[in-house]
Amino acid sequence: MALPGVTERLSHGAPAFFAGRQFLMLWLDGHHDHRFPHMWCAAPPSVQDELLTTEPDRFFRPPYVGGRGWIGVRLDGEIDWEEIMIVCDEAFRTVAPKKLIATLDLSRG
Repeated sequence: MALPGVTERLSHGAPAFFAGRQFLMLWLDGHHDHRFPHMWCAAPPSVQDELLTTEPDRFFRPPYVGGRGWIGVRLDGEIDWEEIMIVCDEAFRTVAPKKLIATLDLSRG
């Protein structure tokens, strides 16, 4: 919610975050075959393939949105919150309008 213009609302019973379009969804109790807490995030092109290859224990191809390049991020076990912030930032930048991205960049100097 610290990103400019972001709104939150329920989608399919789970918290979802939007910057014009949806960029992140939380599944705190799991979803379908993934019975562990996780989130789905929009991702820039080719990131999904890279993460699934290099870190398959932490990232997965989520149902429904995985075909559009989104990534699933496990939230069980030890969590690197700095990395989660980067993943969320990239998800935002993947879908947000250029004006919101410029606002974010200006706020960070």
